[in-house]
Amino acid sequence: MTLFRPHLACILLTIVALRPQAVVAQPCDPQFRAAGQQCNDQLNTITTAVPFLLISPDSRAGGMGDAGVAISPDANAIHWNPAKLAFAENDGEFSMSYSPWLRNLVPDMSLAYLAGYKRLSNKRSAIGGSLRYFNLGSILFTDVNGATIRDFKPAEFALDVAFSQKFSDRLSGGIAIRYVNSNLTGGISVQGANSKAGQSVAADVSMFYRNDEARFGDKDGTFAFGVNISNIGAKMSYTETSAQNFIPINLRLGPSLKLELDKYNSIAFNLDVNKLLVPTPPVYLLDENGAPIIDPVTNNYQVASGRDPNVGIMNGILGSFTDAPGNVGYDDNGKPYVEKGSRFREELREINLAGGFEYWYAEQFAFRTGYFWEHYTKGNRKYFTLGAGVKYSIFTLDLSYLIANTQRSPLANTLRFTLGFKFDKAKKPKSAE
Repeated sequence: MTLFRPHLACILLTIVALRPQAVVAQPCDPQFRAAGQQCNDQLNTITTAVPFLLISPDSRAGGMGDAGVAISPDANAIHWNPAKLAFAENDGEFSMSYSPWLRNLVPDMSLAYLAGYKRLSNKRSAIGGSLRYFNLGSILFTDVNGATIRDFKPAEFALDVAFSQKFSDRLSGGIAIRYVNSNLTGGISVQGANSKAGQSVAADVSMFYRNDEARFGDKDGTFAFGVNISNIGAKMSYTETSAQNFIPINLRLGPSLKLELDKYNSIAFNLDVNKLLVPTPPVYLLDENGAPIIDPVTNNYQVASGRDPNVGIMNGILGSFTDAPGNVGYDDNGKPYVEKGSRFREELREINLAGGFEYWYAEQFAFRTGYFWEHYTKGNRKYFTLGAGVKYSIFTLDLSYLIANTQRSPLANTLRFTLGFKFDKAKKPKSAE
């Protein structure tokens, strides 16, 4: 079986392959070690199944560099931090978001997101739900002779149910349960095995702190801090015989600071720190011909540095803080060594940063900007974002635009649109009091 679109062929065949390929970093030249110099940084990107779960689905956070764990709550908090829902100002809210995705690669790929919440009668808790749908476009499957097998439209979706509860006037907790379905091949045989839709069930666990009475000099303000561990769930497989893949379990945390400049003007600064809580690909042991060595007992590749990624969910989460292999080289005797300090440096490089700024005039017109940074050895996503929003009565309209900071980035020029509806305001904002 082959695919008509080569750019999607690489993606789909890698995901549903019977056995993952060994990740073999380029070894360091021994002369650098002898001279006490650092080895060249080795690319070692962490990959998971269903990465669409980490895509920023809405325009508001999307306009602030994808920072959203501690920004003021709205319906899209189900993605960023479900615990925020208990602090929502409205009794209910519903939003719809749409983004043409990776249009530099595929002309018909898109992400759609529906989310909503309802505060319960006790005013200290809220429930919510969301649906995320990722359309990967249309693919033509052909056999080895080029004959058409079928047309197929691969797609992925996630369905969430969330609950948030206030523990005090300043602290809340939240959980979300998520069903994930990833149908990439429609049951077509891949490398001699029948493929299937990948499925998983996952959970988010989150906390949120907000102090509405903070003072910064002579200005009133709000300080907030959020933590969300998302997608804690079962591994996913696309064939009956293939190895199972981790889904993107992610730790997101960070603060938000909002200042009321005067009756009409306010500004907010937001920062998100992210780290995937899944195993880092190790560097495998090589033979004299430079090929990875397979253990005859376990039938797995032998690890030169790092840890075997074939572990359970909890071992993967806990081990993700200390499993980076670092820069690995081979001495004159063919024995592997790890450059001093490179493992710790690689662990730090697995942290992504998202920072954003939001300005509101009269709680009706908003301007946003932000920046997202990821180390080049871990994916090299670097981009600026711009965004704007307007509120009118119960309606809100937001949009955002992504400006890539790297050449030929598939993320360049990404647009997002969000339309929201708010109902039965529970309390007045400070500017109206």
